Amino acid sequence: MKILLNFLIILVTVLTGCNPKMTVSPMERYHLADIVMKTDRDPLSQKMNDHAYFSREGSRGGRGIGGGGCGCN
Repeated sequence: MKILLNFLIILVTVLTGCNPKMTVSPMERYHLADIVMKTDRDPLSQKMNDHAYFSREGSRGGRGIGGGGCGCN
């Protein structure tokens, strides 16, 4: 009986977590766009990190694009 109850609890938990109609209200978007959520809050630190990364990588720009410094994509 405990196994069945545990199985049902897990099943209900999994099924309620898979709601496809999840939306974010405008008030929540405001909180997600807060300065605290940015990864590059300090522009000087971000420039230093970019300089170190691109000097090791051998490429420039294209921070969000795949591919390496060898020119292959």
